[in-house]
Parts: sequence; C-alpha cells; structure tokens
Amino acid sequence: MKSYVFPGDIDESIMQIGAQPFLYMRTDAFSEINKESERILLDLIHCTGGRTIIYTGSGTGAMSAVVENYCTTKKKAFVIDGGSFGHRWFQLCEYYGVPAVDYTVPFAKEIDYADLESSIAKEQPDVFLCQHHETSSGQLFDLKEISRICHKYQVSLVVDVISSFLAEELSMDDLDLDICVTSTQKGLNIPPGLSVLFFSKKLDNYRFNHKGYYWDFDDNFSNLKRGQTPYSPATILYLQLHARLKQLQAEGGEQKNIEEVHRRARYFRTLCQQYGWDIPAENPSMAITGFQTRDTSERRIFKGLIEKYETYIMPGSIPGFYRVSHMGLQSDEELDQLAQRIHEFE
Repeated sequence: MKSYVFPGDIDESIMQIGAQPFLYMRTDAFSEINKESERILLDLIHCTGGRTIIYTGSGTGAMSAVVENYCTTKKKAFVIDGGSFGHRWFQLCEYYGVPAVDYTVPFAKEIDYADLESSIAKEQPDVFLCQHHETSSGQLFDLKEISRICHKYQVSLVVDVISSFLAEELSMDDLDLDICVTSTQKGLNIPPGLSVLFFSKKLDNYRFNHKGYYWDFDDNFSNLKRGQTPYSPATILYLQLHARLKQLQAEGGEQKNIEEVHRRARYFRTLCQQYGWDIPAENPSMAITGFQTRDTSERRIFKGLIEKYETYIMPGSIPGFYRVSHMGLQSDEELDQLAQRIHEFE
C-alpha cells in the first residue's frame, strides 16, 4: 500500500512503537515525555514562553475547544470561509451561540485583502478565525496580511495550521498569533488521534470560559503542568509524537522538513504540467497539490488506484479534482509512478 493522503507513509521506527510495551500514563516517566514534547512543539512553531494542550481527539475537537473556551468570551467572531474546513469554524460558532460573520472566499481563490480590511472595519469583531491552508482546495492564505489587519483593528487571531505546520514557514512570535491548532496526522507525520493547541504567552492570565467538560482549557493546563492529562490519553500516540519530535529535533528542526515538502511539491507540479493537469489554487500551499484531471466520472481515478495499485490519493468535491499530499515518505520515482497511474485512469 502507498499513501499520498495524510499522514502519508510513516517512518518504520515510529510505526514500531505501536507494537511495543508502553508506559503507564500516571508515571513520572510519562510526565517527562509530555513535558519534553511541549518544549519541542513550542520551539518548532516559534512560540516563546507559550503553552500547549495536547488532546486525545481530532483537529475538529481542538477547534471545538477553542470556540467553547475562548470564542464564547468574545462578542463577535469573523470567519474566513474558504472551503469545508473554514466553514467548520462558522458551524462551531453557530453551535455554541457565538455571533459570527461568515466571510466567504470562492473555492481556490485568494482573499481580497482590501475588501477584508473594509469588512473588519465595518463589523468590528474581536476574534478572527481562519485556516492558514484551506486543505479542501489547496489554497494558502497570507497570514502576514491577515495579521496586519487584525492587529490594526485589535482583533484576536486564531489560526488552524493543521495542514501547514511543518510544511510552510510559520512563526507565532513573528505573526503575533494568539492560538494555533494542529493535529498529528499531517506535518507531524504520525497516525491520527492527537490534536495540539498552541497558546501565546499573552493569554497566560486570560479568563477562559468553561463550556465543555472534556475540552476545558483550565483543567488541561492544570494537569499539563505536571505532564499529565485530565483523562486517559492515547498513550501510544503520545509516545509516537515524542519520538517524531525528537527525530525532527535531531534533524535540525522544522526547516529541513519544510524544505523537503517544498521540493516534493515542486517536483510533482512539473508532472502535473506534463500531463496537462491544472492547479486551481491561486496561491497553492506546498503541503498538498490540488489538481484538476479530465476525469468527469464518479471518482474513477480514486477508485482505480485503490483497486489496482492499493494506492490512496484524496478526492475533492469537484469531479476530477484530486489532491496529493507531500508529507510523509515519498521519492521522486514514486511520484513519477503515481502520475503515470493517475493518467492511466483518466
């Protein structure tokens, strides 16, 4: 089996952790592992003096936690709705009764930043929710410009970096971000099941709400001071996360990983050009390549790759639109073969 979906193919040493005996969670040894994981995570995203919460749960769980604990303390949210994941922020605000502006950006299009600034000035929100990379389309938004606008109008900035962390340049310090959300099955390249929230030091004394039992920020912060979680964690995933973070640290940090992701993306995009596949995103992220094939059937390419070659790519919401992740283990030769096989089923 070959995977070009998230998290992609995973290093064998990380996978083997799942087959080994594991620590009991309520031990000093497990606590020290989690404390070290937090230190490395904060270093990778450049969040000086910040804090993390590591949840057993998907990225949507962490997004929900942000809305429950943080956005419910605000008067109005402003959401960049550029695809299915951006729309999820708006749905969460609706669910928890947070007044929110649904600022819609067409599929794979860049934000009109002049219009965005006008809308912010008019609506006067106090929290801004967006994706760095809208994974459904492949579009990368300009966080520098978003940050400039938010800070001009004193709007707190919360960013879903689930599919850009360790794939794109990202510094919470430089961008002055308040909260970021990520999860383990993308740039971290381990199995799904954990999500991570990063908190700026500015929020150290913030009075969060208590709208959700499992996701409660204060309860999790209290436990994480001693390297623990309030409830039973997915222990093996915590161990795999720690091992992967140590691996990244030994390789010199996030930069090498980002450079390799970018190299793969550029290479695969030369193949897309050869086969005549358009890349709709106006500012495409390097995390994935979203490309339009000539397949007008009901996911013929997607199904054919699975049935004949045991290979996975990501289908999209538009007929013939597919996405290939550049995270995980993949060689140029494998990308050559993948492109040939996609073309075979067109």
